[in-house]
This record gives sequence, structure tokens and C-alpha cells, in this order.
Amino acid sequence: MNATDEANGAPVAAPSTLLTAFEIRAVAERGAMTAALPLLKRLPPGDGHPVLVLPGFAAGDQSTAPLRRLLRDLNYRSFAWRLGRNLGPTPDTVVGIRNRFRQIVDEHGGPVSLVGWSLGGIYARELARNFPSSVRQVITLGSPIHMVAGDRSATSQAWESVRHRHDPEVIDRRAVRESDRPPLGVPATSIYTRTDGIVHWSTCIIRSGPMAENIQVYGSHCGLGFNTAALFAVADRLAQPAGRWRHFRAPLVLRAAFPAADDWRPRR
Repeated sequence: MNATDEANGAPVAAPSTLLTAFEIRAVAERGAMTAALPLLKRLPPGDGHPVLVLPGFAAGDQSTAPLRRLLRDLNYRSFAWRLGRNLGPTPDTVVGIRNRFRQIVDEHGGPVSLVGWSLGGIYARELARNFPSSVRQVITLGSPIHMVAGDRSATSQAWESVRHRHDPEVIDRRAVRESDRPPLGVPATSIYTRTDGIVHWSTCIIRSGPMAENIQVYGSHCGLGFNTAALFAVADRLAQPAGRWRHFRAPLVLRAAFPAADDWRPRR
């Protein structure tokens, strides 16, 4: 399965069982982040603007705590979503995430940057579509934005077990692939790995454009929030001055950590 197959309407298969088994690498990625913290904390500081970090499916704020701590150390006002475990778009989650976002906007003023891990990135993009004037940029980490009903992932069985709790209106909107929806009106970065063992990597890439880009890193899906290359890219994207977004370009000394990114292209 590749991006062209997805664009042509073929169902997306889950990653191989071998890749899923290799998700254990996330433990090593977490350890590597701890070892690299002295260097990560020396990345260019931010301008203090608010950043809301959204967790992936079946995860909660504990999973994003290391990332949020790093962002605070880099002079951002980073925020948890405070909605417990992410069990999908339940009515409480749909309302709660909007209220949390509006609260941050109202209390801190100015646009908010959104960083979403996996399913959290899908939420982030929906917030950007609904409130573009209040969103500075969107950064997704292994977010399967192209997945629709019939596609499979390593967590499909768990997803189906809680699907009855999901908001039907949200599910209906997700019946349309992201590629058939208009692009976001704000800068968007998709960070992904081709060795993702939870979702197929091709569902995570977006159509590149003046305000959209893909960044590939080496690593696991469950470790993207700790992956040092991904963290460097997140910090680099957030540090850009407001209104002066540019495509990512890794410094020469780190170029090997960022393989050439894929792009979503429809079959003509």
C-alpha cells in the first residue's frame, strides 16, 4: 500500500506484525530523549505563545508530559488537554476539546499552536478548520489523517470496541478522505516515520504546498513524542516568527536524521 493506492480509493492495510512488534523501540527513544535533554534545551527559544498538545488514541496527558515540559523549557506556554484518556471523538471529547481550546485562546490571547500525536493530530486539524484565525500552526506526529472506515491499523480492534461511544456527526465527516477536503488555512507540518508500526505511514502524509509540508524521521509511532529528530523539528517549527512560516530545512549536521520526505500525490 502506498500513497497512490490510498488516493485511488483502495483500503489501507495495517502495518506488518513485525513493524508493530518493533514499536518496543519507543522505550529506547524515550531514553534517548532524556540523554539529549541538555542539547534539546539549547534549541532556539520561543516567543512565549501558547501551545496545546493533544494525545493519541488510548493515551492521556501523561504521554505528552515530556514534550510539554520541553516546550516550557523553550519558553512556550504549553498546555495539556485535560480530558483524560483519548477514546476517540465521544460527545464529551468533542465539546471538551473545543472548550479547552477556547479557554486557552481567551486567557492568553493570540493564536495557539497545536501539536497533535496520532489521533490528537486529527483533532488539531479539525480545530484549525473551525477556528483558523485562532490557530498559528498545526504540527502532527504520526497522525493518520487519511484513514476512513474500512482502513485498518494495529489498533483497529480497540477502536471498534469503543466506536459506539463516538459522536455520529464526527464519524460521518470522517467518511471523506482528507485528500478530498480543502487544505487548511494555516501552516501545517506532518511528521511521520515509514517504519510506523501502528498506522500505515502513507495515511500520515499531506499534500505539500506553500503552507504545508511533510517531515520524515526514523523511529516508531509510539516514540514520536520522544523522538529527538521529531522534537528538533517541532521546536524549529514553533520558533518561527508569527506570519513568517517557511518550509523545514534541517541543518547540515543533522541532515542524515531527516530522510527525504514523501508527498501526497493523486493518481491522474
